[in-house]
Amino acid sequence: MKHNKKKSHVPFRLNILFLSVFLLFSTLILRLGVIQIVNGEEYQRVSEQTENVTAESTAPRGKMYDRYGRVLVDNNPEFALTYIRTQNTKQAERLELAKKLADYIEKDTDDVIDRDLKDYWIIVNPEEAKAKLTEKEWEEMESSDAYQLQIERITDEDLNTIKENPAELEVAAIKRAMDSGYALSSQTIKVGLTKDEIAKVSENLGELPGVEIQADATREYPYGDTLQTIFGNVGPIPRDELSYYGLRNYERNDQVGISYLEKEYEEYLKGQKEKLTYVTDKSGEPIGEPEVIEGKRGNDLVLSLNIELQQEVEKILDEELRDARQYGATRGYVVMMNPKTGEILSLAGKEYSNGKLKDRTFGVIGDAYAMGSTVKGATVLTGYQYDVINPGRMLVDEPLYFPGGLRKASYTPKPMGSISDLVALQRSSNVYMFRIAMMMADYDYVPRQRNSYNVSAYGQMKESFSQFGLGVKTGIDLPGEGTGLGGNVQEVGNILDFAIGQFDTYTPMQMAQYISTIANGGYRVEPHLLNEVHEPSADEGLSNTILYQKTPKIMNKIKMSDSEVAHVQKGMWMVMNTRDGTAGTKYPYFQSNKYVAAGKTGTAQIGKDEGYNLTLVGYAPYGDNPEVAFSVVVPDVNDSDSGKVNKKIGGRILDAYFDLKDEAKKPKPSEEEGSEEDTN
Repeated sequence: MKHNKKKSHVPFRLNILFLSVFLLFSTLILRLGVIQIVNGEEYQRVSEQTENVTAESTAPRGKMYDRYGRVLVDNNPEFALTYIRTQNTKQAERLELAKKLADYIEKDTDDVIDRDLKDYWIIVNPEEAKAKLTEKEWEEMESSDAYQLQIERITDEDLNTIKENPAELEVAAIKRAMDSGYALSSQTIKVGLTKDEIAKVSENLGELPGVEIQADATREYPYGDTLQTIFGNVGPIPRDELSYYGLRNYERNDQVGISYLEKEYEEYLKGQKEKLTYVTDKSGEPIGEPEVIEGKRGNDLVLSLNIELQQEVEKILDEELRDARQYGATRGYVVMMNPKTGEILSLAGKEYSNGKLKDRTFGVIGDAYAMGSTVKGATVLTGYQYDVINPGRMLVDEPLYFPGGLRKASYTPKPMGSISDLVALQRSSNVYMFRIAMMMADYDYVPRQRNSYNVSAYGQMKESFSQFGLGVKTGIDLPGEGTGLGGNVQEVGNILDFAIGQFDTYTPMQMAQYISTIANGGYRVEPHLLNEVHEPSADEGLSNTILYQKTPKIMNKIKMSDSEVAHVQKGMWMVMNTRDGTAGTKYPYFQSNKYVAAGKTGTAQIGKDEGYNLTLVGYAPYGDNPEVAFSVVVPDVNDSDSGKVNKKIGGRILDAYFDLKDEAKKPKPSEEEGSEEDTN
């Protein structure tokens, strides 16, 4: 019997597999041969390269404009001396280069500190520096620890060999600038080269490896000293902020905004640096020419300020403070803002120092004073909030007598008798405000009798005042804003003083936000100086590309009703538009046919015989559409009347605002000519 045998295909499949493996190995061997023999030299060179290294140079900062496109902060083109070192540049080579540069330029030495000089002393005195440690110390210590011990053992006498030699000190300053950054990063040695320095360096660039002359710019102010304080300064990164800027990819020697708007908006204003990307070998030396990415100027800021109004306000403040010198006036502040949007239109501060009137604009956010009766609008509204009074409530204005012979009364020739809240604002009754505070504190007033009171009333009043921006930060976009000082309540009289603005202190900016809150119907709006950010333009003027646009920010709505706010607005109208008003029709200050104003005057006594703070807040036009709110503060005068300097300033700045508004409406000469041609 025959059995059929099944034929196996395994040997055939194995042959195919072996053939495939043979072909793959042959291909691999051929490829390796090409790599090693044909391209070996090229790949060897590539393998010796390291990662790309990028060096950056300076770029001009963005400009600042006022609300109408007028340049407030510009760039003045200058030339800077820069230095880029390689990984292999030795200390001795950099020292020799610094000595050569000292022959060609003059370098300021003010920024050189003792720690810098100690590093320099070790470099130029290697043998003496080595002798600062014993042989045993050199053997036992790590190099970093040994260096630190050398630094500690350098004496003042050692450093004086540099300090007392101006030429040596200049070399040290140049060397410090050259060493301040990393390898292949551009270090600025000097900004503002003179023509003579440019010529000398240019002639000798061949013997100055790594040194370049680059275009740079410094800040320029077309309107002189006007608002320079608030614009801020640009300078080296402060030592205590090196880590902050380092995390944001700044170089140690970069110039940054160090105060006010320059600092607040550093992110927008800084330029985009030109970048040079080098390919380096293992030793750190560049290979070939760098790849260049062009830099560009920083973004431009459009501020809310009106520079024409600002100049008028400063002029008015100057003139009125000079006239008020006879009353001891040494300082004055003004803030003007749009009460609906929070736009700051003008802010100014002036101070007499060494017989000269100097800028103190930073004081509008940092200096705090007792503001007196200007806060009474907040006191009345607080009384409404806590239901101790209602609009129209009648209270008696008469002297109040407390234990210990303390007498508290209004500053009027005689008591006012029974008055309403509106008259209390109109004629500035202290006693009306005292009674609100006593009712809030559950103080049962009996003449000359000591009674208990609820101290929490002070906290309640502070909380209520904070709704208007009093005693808290306003949110203004400037660093360093103050909040004023709160008192320590010990007697019921302290709460009474708080109600008339003679206990806690506030800044002029807080007062402007407070009156704006009343003017706009009860909304606390965040004040701001920045309106827009634009991309830099290649031509003169602003570009049409807007990167950021500020929108009004409502911080809170006060808890009082619209009708209650309107009632207080009416009282403030009475202050300036009735004969009995403290800034009313018997005075000429707010009697303009261009606007109707509302506001509140204030006089805060400082101690018994130390002087007075004269204040004023207001807005115009009175009604549903206020355009401008303001605060005026003239502290520490020796006469409570003092020529009514606060009212004079307030009236003149409002006149200036509406005069400029009318002027802007007038057709320009070219427009008038055009209209005549059209008629013909």
